[in-house]
Amino acid sequence: MRDCFFLLADKNMQAAFEGFLTRQHCHASLGCGAFEFDHRIDIHVAAGDNDPGLYTRGHEFLRPFQSSHHRAVVVLDAEWDGSPGADAIRQHMTQQITASGWDNDRFRVIVIEPELENWIWQKSDHVARGLGFENHNELILDPDMADAWPEGCCKPIAPKEAMEHLLRKKRISRSSSIYKDIASSVSIRHCEDAAFQMLLETLREWFPRENGG
Repeated sequence: MRDCFFLLADKNMQAAFEGFLTRQHCHASLGCGAFEFDHRIDIHVAAGDNDPGLYTRGHEFLRPFQSSHHRAVVVLDAEWDGSPGADAIRQHMTQQITASGWDNDRFRVIVIEPELENWIWQKSDHVARGLGFENHNELILDPDMADAWPEGCCKPIAPKEAMEHLLRKKRISRSSSIYKDIASSVSIRHCEDAAFQMLLETLREWFPRENGG
């Protein structure tokens, strides 16, 4: 059986995970032991369904992989039209997936509040270059960022809207490759998002480092 399956809401999320999980020495960066990962067989995207569809039918998407993968991580955003909120999403999906045959200790539902871009934003030159700036200082001095990213905040107030605005301003087409490029190089240890920390804790629990090293 394969080590871990990742069920994700959309292609941008897929690109970010591929960026994180295919980087050199990724397991050391994540703080966990090594586990097998092949994006061709260990990731499924709810293409066309996105967050609402994954919320409704995630257990159906995941059911066939009970026999092929030891573990599963399900990731979706909390913010979408009709969303019942992060806690309700986690509870509903956990119940549905458990009822479909997965044991509770074999899967984890992770809900990003408000959305994936919260994982991407950091005070980093890698992020700035991905958005068309030379470095972080140039990005943060952009006049449009004064209200979007107040001083003292670790991320913009509305991360998705801020990212989309800057891409339009720089005339850069929004594509999954931007998410992959940033995720493949940005520091993992500087991401303070609670859902990302839950992902790290899950992988460290499931795949501990040998001898604690």
